Amino acid sequence: MKQKTDSLISPGHIMPLSFLPTGRKARVKALMSNGISRRRMLDLGLISDTIIEALQKSPSGDPVAYLIRGAVIALRSEEASQIIVEAV
Repeated sequence: MKQKTDSLISPGHIMPLSFLPTGRKARVKALMSNGISRRRMLDLGLISDTIIEALQKSPSGDPVAYLIRGAVIALRSEEASQIIVEAV
């Protein structure tokens, strides 16, 4: 069953990654973090135009598993909110 917010997100919608519903894909537009956190995101492959898919939430809702360049990476909401994406 799709989330209610899923119907509000159309292709081209810009938002933080933390708002991306499970099962949806998005393209990285910008990283808002600095320092070590930014370096970690870049090392994970989160560069401009990278496609990310929200796979599943943990039972508590945080972290969320994302498919990034063929690898499944868990990001906490705090980290994901620093990644600006465009829905595809």
